[in-house]
Amino acid sequence: MTLTVRRGERRSAGGLRAVRHVLPGLVVAVTAALTGCSDGGGTGRVEVAEPSPAPTGEAADVCRALADALPERVDGHERRGTEGDSPYVAAWGDPAITLRCGVGTPARMTPGDPAYDPYTTDMMAVNEVAWLVDEQDGGVRFTTSESAYFVEVTVPDDYAPEVNPLLDLADAVRATVPPDALHAPPPD
Repeated sequence: MTLTVRRGERRSAGGLRAVRHVLPGLVVAVTAALTGCSDGGGTGRVEVAEPSPAPTGEAADVCRALADALPERVDGHERRGTEGDSPYVAAWGDPAITLRCGVGTPARMTPGDPAYDPYTTDMMAVNEVAWLVDEQDGGVRFTTSESAYFVEVTVPDDYAPEVNPLLDLADAVRATVPPDALHAPPPD
C-alpha cells in the first residue's frame, strides 16, 4: 500500500488505520484541512527505549546536519532533550515523538531476512520523502525507505493520525539526507 501526503495537508482523524485497508499498490492522495494542535510539550529529558544509533563517517555527518535542521516544533509540540544527549536522537511532546538517525536497514527491506517482504510492505510518501510504515503496540514507526542513510520516527497512538509529524520533519530530512543510489537524480 502506498499513501501520499503533500505539503500543507494534514491527515484527519481515522486516518492511517483506515488507509491500511486499501489494496496494496493503490496510491491514495489525501487532502484534509490544516488542523491546529495544542502544545503538550512535556518537560524534562526523554529516555528513548531504543538504543542510540552510532553512525560513522558520512552517515554521522549527515545525521548531525539533520539534527541541526530539525524543527523546534513537530505536530504542535516543542522539542525536548533526550537522555544521553546523542546528536542522533531527537524528541518532541509528551509522550515523545522520537527521531533516530543512522539506524540500520529495516529487516523488512533486507533481502534474506525472514521479515523481508517487498510485496506487502506498507509505504508512504510525505512531502517527497518515502517512508516504510510499521505498526507497533502503542504507535507507528516510520523509517525512510529511499535514502542513503535511514531515519526512524516513532509516533505514539496519542498523536493519531500518526502521519502528521512527518509533515513537519520532511523538509529537514529531504534537505540533509541524500537519496540512495536507486533514487538519486541522474548525474549532469
